[in-house]
Amino acid sequence: MISAENLVKKFEDFVAVDAVQFSVAKGEVMALLGPNGAGKTTTIRMLTSILKPTSGSARVNGFDVETQSREVRASVGVLTENHGLYNRMPADEYLEFFGQMYGVSKHTLKKQIGDLLDQFGLAKAAKQRVGEYSKGMRQKLSLARSLLHDPPVLLLDEPTSAMDPESARLVRNMIEELKTNERTILICTHNLSEAEVLADKIAIIQDGRIIESGTTAELRKKLLGSPHYEIHFAHEVEELDDRIYDLVDDVQIDKNILKYSCDDPELIHPKLLQMLVDQGQEVVFINEVRQSLEKLYLQAVNNGGEDAA
Repeated sequence: MISAENLVKKFEDFVAVDAVQFSVAKGEVMALLGPNGAGKTTTIRMLTSILKPTSGSARVNGFDVETQSREVRASVGVLTENHGLYNRMPADEYLEFFGQMYGVSKHTLKKQIGDLLDQFGLAKAAKQRVGEYSKGMRQKLSLARSLLHDPPVLLLDEPTSAMDPESARLVRNMIEELKTNERTILICTHNLSEAEVLADKIAIIQDGRIIESGTTAELRKKLLGSPHYEIHFAHEVEELDDRIYDLVDDVQIDKNILKYSCDDPELIHPKLLQMLVDQGQEVVFINEVRQSLEKLYLQAVNNGGEDAA
């Protein structure tokens, strides 16, 4: 549904986007992560046919962003960093205006506006002027606008920015629902925990280049090494069977906890647990120690893509 091939955007001598390549399939969510000025917004603008690529190509919902710009714009719902809200208009009239621009039929539009205002908790403020809305309310109204024409592709730039925790959770839940409806979603965000919850895969962009991409699990393995685990025992452990040190790596014993790493837990764990039971250890539980997406992201950015393919 979204594909970019060697996408380049230059502004005179400055390369804002440099040979970017990625794809997002139907029903997938991809998070595009990167520091300010990395090229995220420029990439979004090319995908919405607002900016013409200097070279390379991109397709959205099967349409070429250069030669089929009208079809591309009709296929996407966009939430940009600058909302472009009309402050003097009441919220419902604002949505009606944009719905008409999208070509939504009058009957469908009326129901769609009512449903979206209700979903985003804005129904009671429907007649209120947009200029009187809080930042969080404006963000929700902008997201409602992006959904008016029921687009198959969503491009969302910081979708929960300026929202209180409850509103942010509402939006995240809605994004998860939209994903189940087989929409293709690309999210630009600085909220790493949000990206980890919502995204099927992640692309990290720096200085206009994609320096790392893949699922969270794939990037953890590549950048942070083998997964880490802990086995908790009922009693403090003094020593372990020497064979365990040959079976797993980075072994540490901390009172009643065995800490280690291994590459193939499905193969290793049955053997490891059998050894421990044979030794008479009382195993309470085993769990993976999740390494944060923040650590992964910082590792990628600090490396500057040195190990990227």
